[in-house]
Amino acid sequence: MSPWALVLILVAAVAHASWNLLSKKASQADGLVFLWLVAVTAAVVWSPLFAGFLLVTGSGPTWSEIAVISGSTALHLGYFVLLQRGYGTGDLSVVYPVARGTGPMLASLVAVLFLGEHPSPAGVAGIVLVGVGVFMLGGGVDLKGLAPGLVVGVFIAGYTVWDSQVVSAFAVAPLMLNYLGEVGRALVLTPFVLGTRRKLVMGVWREHRYRVVGAAVLIFVSYLLVLVAFTMAPVSVVAPAREISVLIAVVLGGRLLAEGDLPRRLLAASVILGGVVAIALS
Repeated sequence: MSPWALVLILVAAVAHASWNLLSKKASQADGLVFLWLVAVTAAVVWSPLFAGFLLVTGSGPTWSEIAVISGSTALHLGYFVLLQRGYGTGDLSVVYPVARGTGPMLASLVAVLFLGEHPSPAGVAGIVLVGVGVFMLGGGVDLKGLAPGLVVGVFIAGYTVWDSQVVSAFAVAPLMLNYLGEVGRALVLTPFVLGTRRKLVMGVWREHRYRVVGAAVLIFVSYLLVLVAFTMAPVSVVAPAREISVLIAVVLGGRLLAEGDLPRRLLAASVILGGVVAIALS
């Protein structure tokens, strides 16, 4: 992996863990309303950047690009909805690491089996270490806390593999994929939110507006950096390496949400760090 790709992944990991903390803090609000507000806010906040991109490139998305972006939007929508529901019943330090552990392992397996990627022995060892460390973090919990993370992990694997192909094989610009994904989620959620949840919108906004804006910024930044990394390194390397975010999320959950059990989680985090180093050297 190139040093620049590793830097992008590490910065994305910090942003990713941070927006998940914001989502967890808003987990008692109506999930669809919160996600809709985040998507709408992101579409507004990042519209000048996307407009500048269109001016510079001189062309908008083609129908084929819209088609593959729509597939990505569907996978991400399922991911966000299930993740927000998971945070309503489980801890950040349980749902997050289990989801992030299941996702990259499945994504790497698909990449190796179906996309023809061949990670080196060090890369394979790193993938295994990351998976072991993440599941150490998620150990010792009941099915109520474990199940949401496992289901979310399937969607993570799905959009990781799909989006890596969108920006590489289909040559869709990462910025276009990221921005139109936000717009797509906002459009899909609008009928559900304004149809039956209209009265909840202002209440959720007043109580969680700083979390909404923070998530809108951090979600976009974190995934844009990952998409750029996909153009610099194979998915079987990028997907597991970005899971350093589980260490950050566990520390945030332990310190800011009082979820505790830090000794075991720090031990697991050291295993993850070993895996990231192995992947970076592969």
